[in-house]
Order: sequence, then structure tokens, then C-alpha cells
Amino acid sequence: MNKKVTIYTDGACSCNPGPGGWGAILMYKDTMKEISGYAEVTTNNQMELTAVIKALEMLKSPCDVELYSDSAYVVNAFTEDWITKWVMNGFRTSNKKPVQNVELWKRLLELTNVHNVTWIKVKGHADNKYNNRCDELATGEIAKNRKD
Repeated sequence: MNKKVTIYTDGACSCNPGPGGWGAILMYKDTMKEISGYAEVTTNNQMELTAVIKALEMLKSPCDVELYSDSAYVVNAFTEDWITKWVMNGFRTSNKKPVQNVELWKRLLELTNVHNVTWIKVKGHADNKYNNRCDELATGEIAKNRKD
């Protein structure tokens, strides 16, 4: 029987592209762990993907995951089945253009083959305290690494 884990993620970018941060909260039973990171030159979508990847990489065995994100880009890729079409088309979109952030998508796909992930879209910057905390972690990384 797989462990049931809840994950919240968020990514942020200043000047898209520019300095970016990501944050995630992992919850298992009574334990909650916050993780975050920074990239000097990135995009908002790359940070959204990185947050999910880093969170899933923390799991040491296959888990049943409820993953909450305010990124339609990430969530819809799975709930609208874009990812399956991309794979079938050699990571090309319906209009034959290369899928952006392909290496991140490939890594995320590897991780979703290990874990049973249920994707849940939340409204960003609203009343979800965990999503708001992930946003604080992500923007905090940008602020902490700012070179003014």
C-alpha cells in the first residue's frame, strides 16, 4: 500500500525570464516539510515545473500524491492529457512546434511513472494558505539571492 502524500508547489520569476524561485510543501501524516530553491536566469514556467520535480524527488518510495498547483501549464498538461500527445508526437505541439522546457517535462514524466499523482489546480494568490506559503518560499528565494 502506497503512502498518501499531499504536495503544494509554486514557482515565481522576476522579469520572466530572469531570476526565479520555487517552493514546495510536502505533507505526510503529521509531518510537513518545506523546500525551496533559486535559479539565476529562468522563466516562470520552468520554476513551476522545477517545484513539482523537486517535491516528487523528495519521495523515497512510490506514493499516492495529491499535488496542488496554481499553474495551469503544469496541471493541464496532465488533466487535459497534453503530455500523452506530446510524447506521441516526439515532444512536439499540435502545430508541430517543439514543446518548451522538454528536459523538465521528461524528468517530470519519469517521476509520474513512479508515483500515482492526482493533479489539483488551485487559484493562485487567493485564500489557500499552503499555496500562499509556497509563493512566499519562491519569492523569498528571489529576494534572498537578489544582487542589488
